[in-house]
Amino acid sequence: MQASDKDQPLIDDIRLLGRILGDVIREQEGVAAYELVEQVRRLSVAFRRDADPQAERALKKRLKSLSGEQTVSVIRAFTYFSHLANLAEDRHHIRRRAVHERAGDTQDGSIELALSRLRRAGITPQTIAQTLAGSHVAPVLTAHPTEVQRKSILDAERGIAQLLAARDDVQAHARLHGGAPDALTPRALAANEARLRARVAQLWQTRLLRYSRLTVADEIENALSYYEATFLREIPKIYAALENELGPHPVHSFLRMGQWIGGDRDGNPNVTAQTLEHALGRQSEVALRHYLTEVHYLGGELSLSARLVQVSDAMQALALRSPDTSEHRRDEPYRRALTGIYARLAATLRELTGGEAARHAVAPQNAYADAQEFLADLHVIEASLASHHGQALAAERLHPLIRAVQVFGFHLATVDLRQSSDKHEEVLAELLATARVEPHYAGLPEAAKCALLIGLLNDARPLRVVGARYGAHTQGELAIFEAARALRARFGHEAIRHYIISHTEAVSDLLEVLLLQKEVGLMDGTLDSPARSHLIVVPLFETIKDLAQSADIMRAFYALPGVAALVQRSGGEQDIMLGYSDSNKDGGIFTSNWELYRAEIALVQLFDELAASHGIQLRMFHGRGGTVGRGGGPSYQAILAQPPGTVRGQIRLTEQGEVIASKYANPEIGRRNLETLVAATLEATLLQPTKPAPRAFLEAAAALSRTSMDSYRTLVYETPGFTEYFFHATPIREIAELNIGSRPASRKASQKIEDLRAIPWGFSWGQCRLTLPGWYGFGSAVAAFVNQEGKDPGAQLALLQRMYRQWPFLRTLLSNMDMVLAKSDLALASRYSELVPDTRLRKKIFHAIEAEWQRTADALTRITGDAQRLAHNTALARSIAHRFPYIDPLHHLQVELVRRWRAGQGDERVQTGIHISINGIAAGLRNTG
Repeated sequence: MQASDKDQPLIDDIRLLGRILGDVIREQEGVAAYELVEQVRRLSVAFRRDADPQAERALKKRLKSLSGEQTVSVIRAFTYFSHLANLAEDRHHIRRRAVHERAGDTQDGSIELALSRLRRAGITPQTIAQTLAGSHVAPVLTAHPTEVQRKSILDAERGIAQLLAARDDVQAHARLHGGAPDALTPRALAANEARLRARVAQLWQTRLLRYSRLTVADEIENALSYYEATFLREIPKIYAALENELGPHPVHSFLRMGQWIGGDRDGNPNVTAQTLEHALGRQSEVALRHYLTEVHYLGGELSLSARLVQVSDAMQALALRSPDTSEHRRDEPYRRALTGIYARLAATLRELTGGEAARHAVAPQNAYADAQEFLADLHVIEASLASHHGQALAAERLHPLIRAVQVFGFHLATVDLRQSSDKHEEVLAELLATARVEPHYAGLPEAAKCALLIGLLNDARPLRVVGARYGAHTQGELAIFEAARALRARFGHEAIRHYIISHTEAVSDLLEVLLLQKEVGLMDGTLDSPARSHLIVVPLFETIKDLAQSADIMRAFYALPGVAALVQRSGGEQDIMLGYSDSNKDGGIFTSNWELYRAEIALVQLFDELAASHGIQLRMFHGRGGTVGRGGGPSYQAILAQPPGTVRGQIRLTEQGEVIASKYANPEIGRRNLETLVAATLEATLLQPTKPAPRAFLEAAAALSRTSMDSYRTLVYETPGFTEYFFHATPIREIAELNIGSRPASRKASQKIEDLRAIPWGFSWGQCRLTLPGWYGFGSAVAAFVNQEGKDPGAQLALLQRMYRQWPFLRTLLSNMDMVLAKSDLALASRYSELVPDTRLRKKIFHAIEAEWQRTADALTRITGDAQRLAHNTALARSIAHRFPYIDPLHHLQVELVRRWRAGQGDERVQTGIHISINGIAAGLRNTG
């Protein structure tokens, strides 16, 4: 097949959806509106594909002449087209994957290929199953202010995705009949197109923007929609695939879900104890309603009569315990049992969440004490079917339900608690001052703090004084800890397991959280007795400085008397979170990645010692964002690029922003993305080389890091006027006004880069197509390294080329930079720079950025040997070719509207147009958050 043949179905789908959208615009907005959209599209395409200066002038002139109403109409058209193009691409990705699988060509990231590699390496299924039994893999969904899609839009898009899949099925049916469509095919395709037209019309009439700021409750609902659409059904399929490959060896439930929404308080005053309770209540409701639905359908399917088939004694007893006394089901033990199970689940739903089940054959009664009781009943049914010729009846629904209960329990996902270290210090300072233990805790030296905290952890008495009045902050923080204890008792211990400490800078930051656990009963006993901590205390190392001292902090923490024994008794697990976002904003992409790599190596060495002496297991938690500048990029390659010994079956990683939608909105794509986590974890654990990288590689990386960081910080933190440039040449101020998250864009009310959150920092650079956090500094670093005084430039370049070929760390990092540069566009970025009123400043900084962009592109070409960007990523290259000519108009229109708005020439329509353009560009770029 020629490449054009492979892509033809994608082109056909994009044309179909584009034609339908055009028809909807013509019908609902008028012919003039449709023709205006077409005119802008043609000029934009000419500007991009032909670099036509005449087209650029004509485009600028046309855009400036548009009224606010016309501009919004055009922006809406291109934004919806970006959304529709995403759906067509997702469908084509699934289509191509199926073609490869039918041809026996399994691809990187698939479970089948990972297991075949393991088999070829002589690793037995039993060893693989044992590895999984000790593994823990968890994607963790987080809410951040770059998720610009409303749930209503996501729901409508799921409908369109399903119709595209159905269209493929119709055409596949026709091909099965010799390639000639039968009489029903044209009718079926016409009916499908009519339904697509209805869904596209629904999209056009559904507003893209929120009129009010997103609340935490809204963020919870958005996240839960992915469980209903994808995780609850697709994760059991991954386990089924593993069971099929590993034969008789049982597969432990190692793949689970994590959640920050409702528990992440860092910088978000809207997250409270009530929010946490609401989050877990809604999560439980989603899980239980899924189980109720599956039990209902299972009851319909297991209509087996005791007159025709025998059942086990345990099964008979389960049926007899059921409150179902209907004469019609007297000889149907499975149905009677499932009616009883449904009644118990309905009672559990009412007890845990206050909700009511949709159906009631009998009244809700006898609630389950926990998910294990429910699971035990399902296992009785499973065993009875297996022992009486009913295995086939269990495969379709019962087995996935059992696996879902094992994975999701009654809590659905583990909610992490997170707060900044300085907030814990404030609480302890007030508690200690009120109790007259220490009047000035915050001012103590670190050693004195640790000595005091250890003493208090060995004291059985609480710190709180009965009758004392504490400030609102102290009350709110303690309420979170108390809620965590109550919610774990209610929903199970897996409901809340981790407490993450942002800005961990010292050992006392860890001890403070242990002491707060002790204060509310989340720690049993004292440190010098057989104490046990209920929550894993997880340090988050974020800045370059914090990463560099992470191993020293953990070594000092575990050297304290009683700490290692406490962790061992509490389960022997130590999660450590590494922050990609702030380390990048702090030191640039290369230094961030290098310091993360170094920190992991140092931590692995420390925990190898602790594993030998105390049996404590290290689990890395990667705080990856959507953009490459925040740790984004393909998860499969990222996991395999980890230093040797850092995975070992253990990994958690965050999923953020609109990346969640691009990965998990479509169930099939969602399953593939989850599979890649499993495949990469297995390969990194069982196949990855255990030898460290050669010293020459490490020394070269260290040299590149120093120069890269100098170059980055010289621009961002030391160039006079850079902050002014950033706030004018990107839509950061307009992004801050969007109702796209419950968390403020900046930590403080200032216009300092230091105070800006890493998320809107990266998001803003993506909007203006410079994507600066994903590449800046690397070109200068390579130039300095190759031309180092006293060194042979040819040998220096050859070393970098060898590092690229042989070292997954550098290969993955450069692959990600390659992707970022491919998505950047200096011509469009120059249009944004025109928003900077100071002409001299604009030219100075844009020229510096442009020169570094060219140096970085040249460096990539020299090291990789690839003159073209994305030479090894044909799927993304194809995506860019089809997509970017239709994103470009959104950039041109955004610049024009931002110019008007900042000049005071705009009204509400202008602001709306800016905000819709932000949505459309984010949707088109797909990993900008």
